[in-house]
Amino acid sequence: MSEVKTMLLSECKPGERVLITSLSLEGTMRRRLLDLGFVKGSEVYVIQKSPLGDPMAFRVSDTTIALRKEESSKIHVQKLGGV
Repeated sequence: MSEVKTMLLSECKPGERVLITSLSLEGTMRRRLLDLGFVKGSEVYVIQKSPLGDPMAFRVSDTTIALRKEESSKIHVQKLGGV
């Protein structure tokens, strides 16, 4: 049985495709991200990272969304199409 390697969305690089495995958020921020399509099982494409690394732009559910590191560091993902 192989172990699934997960990472934080904030650790991803532009051009990577990942799958959301869990969200470690509560309250209104969790609800906001769920409404935007950041739900378990959703595919996310990392579009770009700002020069200082914050915020980052992502595409989820055909929508482009910018998240701060504070938010993206609480979304657990696994890489798609890689080793």
